[in-house]
Amino acid sequence: MDLVPAFGVLVQGLSATMTAPTFANLTVVLTGWVFAGRRTVTRMIMAAGPLACKHFSSYHRLFSSARWSLDAMGLATFNLIQPFLGDVVMLGLDDTLARKRGLKMFGTGMHYDPILSSRGKAITNWGHSWVLLGVLVELPFRRGHYYCLPILFRLYLNQKSAAKHRRLYRTRPELALEMLEALCRHWKTQHFHVVADSAYGGQSLLCYLPTNCDLTSRLVKDARLYAAPPERKSGTNGRPRVRGVRLATPEEMLTPRCRRVTLKIYGRDHTARVADQEARMYAAPKKSLRIVATEALRGGRGKEAFYSTCADASAEQVLTWYSMRWSVEVMNHDSKQHLGFEEPQGWTRRSVERTAPMAMLLYSLVVLWFAQHGHRHWRQPDCPWYLSKSAP
Repeated sequence: MDLVPAFGVLVQGLSATMTAPTFANLTVVLTGWVFAGRRTVTRMIMAAGPLACKHFSSYHRLFSSARWSLDAMGLATFNLIQPFLGDVVMLGLDDTLARKRGLKMFGTGMHYDPILSSRGKAITNWGHSWVLLGVLVELPFRRGHYYCLPILFRLYLNQKSAAKHRRLYRTRPELALEMLEALCRHWKTQHFHVVADSAYGGQSLLCYLPTNCDLTSRLVKDARLYAAPPERKSGTNGRPRVRGVRLATPEEMLTPRCRRVTLKIYGRDHTARVADQEARMYAAPKKSLRIVATEALRGGRGKEAFYSTCADASAEQVLTWYSMRWSVEVMNHDSKQHLGFEEPQGWTRRSVERTAPMAMLLYSLVVLWFAQHGHRHWRQPDCPWYLSKSAP
């Protein structure tokens, strides 16, 4: 089996990030990755068939010792996504767990497992915790639906694993900030807007955002909010005030009568009570934020609070931006189920840090190929058990 020529042309956009022999090995590995039943390097070689004409160690060295940069490849993938983007590039930020076995594998540790955990009980599992940054884009073949195309990745090491491998411990928000700075430096004239859950909504990310990047995230319902500090009068003694008067918390914002809004998010209509105000958080007194408090009238998760650094945005815009984050969860599911994100068996540092992210980069390439060429040949399968699914 071989890849269609149009996909080979698309992959050529990554050739500038590595030497010609390494890129030839990458093409063979990607071919095997698509067709292999299990995503290990040996199975990829078998699936590639006659294309894998070199010694098998050449394809193992692609991840373990070849000289190429995963960040450079991710930024090259962003260049391929550029024609589908608008004036403001929406980004999705999240982390996901890749379950593993074995004690000698680099970077493994006990991490929170969101799939097995519940609200009342937290369960941990052995594996790799990946922090990823993806582009949220609406593609022409399916308007109104957003896809997350991952481009940058960081492997999170817990404190015990970082000490074992003699590496500096960095939190997930610090790794996320590093990826945002790399992308914002790559496109200094482009404006970005990142959407993340509450794990990345604290001061460690909010206070150090790049100048060309905004943030929309969740907020605790009892957050301390303040108005802007008053202007300092001449002749006043003491230090100038950092914060203004105390404002109502998001939960208190919902106490009086609120307006009702109906938004089409998450694929269906949601009706909720909404209250919003412009305020500043205690931990970031210099950032003016749009605070939105909601209470679902049917279903939902009860009372919730969100914020955005776009202080002039409406409450509807903030809620719509945050709903786009769900495409990150869909991408995590598809990369694990269909492209074997958890299956590679490398155990050295370079192999671990390169092999698994390749599954998600391949996800971005496949979706881009479908947006450019594949959707023209798509035919809806005859599946009478799916009554409402009519889009690819």
